[in-house]
Amino acid sequence: MAAFFFDSSALVKRYIVEIGTNWVNQVLNPATRHRIHVARITEVEVAAALIRRVHTKSISQADAAKAKKQFDQEMQTCYRIVEITPAVFRSAAQLAVTHEIRAYDAVQLAAAVVVHSRRTARKLPPLTLAASDQELLAAAKAEGLLVEDPQTHP
Repeated sequence: MAAFFFDSSALVKRYIVEIGTNWVNQVLNPATRHRIHVARITEVEVAAALIRRVHTKSISQADAAKAKKQFDQEMQTCYRIVEITPAVFRSAAQLAVTHEIRAYDAVQLAAAVVVHSRRTARKLPPLTLAASDQELLAAAKAEGLLVEDPQTHP
């Protein structure tokens, strides 16, 4: 049983078929008993990603609605949600400057660092951040997290 933190760029592959979907589904399979963490802002990012796909006509409105319904249900039952506290925001601001990453990526990274720090303090195996954003992956690696890009698993 491993622990993963899924950024939206990786998690959306569960709800829209694209490169990396098979790997994401394998990791998220309940039989693996992996602990899956996501930041609260993932709700916004996945919803935005789905509607963007409708506007670019890569998925239908009906498919987006079905995906959103599945995502909403799994947010309540499958994922450990990391709340975005003032401390996470302060950390995100520093990470954005340190690693020159986008704002929401910095918030995602700050949330992952919180989980990683808790795991390290309890002598648990390290956290793996899953993302399909190379800048975020590089920043996570620099912060001591293991990283995985689902797109490297076609």
